[in-house]
Amino acid sequence: MSLGGPDPQVKSSLGGSVFFDRGSMDEAPPPLSSYLCLTIFTCFCPAYPVNIVALIFSIMSRSSYYQGDYDGSRRLGRNALYVAVASIIIGLLIIAISCIVHFTTGDF
Repeated sequence: MSLGGPDPQVKSSLGGSVFFDRGSMDEAPPPLSSYLCLTIFTCFCPAYPVNIVALIFSIMSRSSYYQGDYDGSRRLGRNALYVAVASIIIGLLIIAISCIVHFTTGDF
């Protein structure tokens, strides 16, 4: 038992928080599922505030993954997926309603 010596598997960040170095352990990190491509695709749907929320969740998921918080990354990635799917559904509804209004109120 060494007194006063730092543990080689514990590192501290610039903000002062302490996290474990997973690079020296035998366990591989789980795969990243932040759904960034899906959330970028949803930015083209016309439900803009919801799109931005999905993109922010996805970016936060990637950030948590690279900081070593795998459970938080998984949770934020799942939230990004749910919000992205909701954004696609809302966008399709907006497009459908605008097409119905446009083609039913036009003078032919």
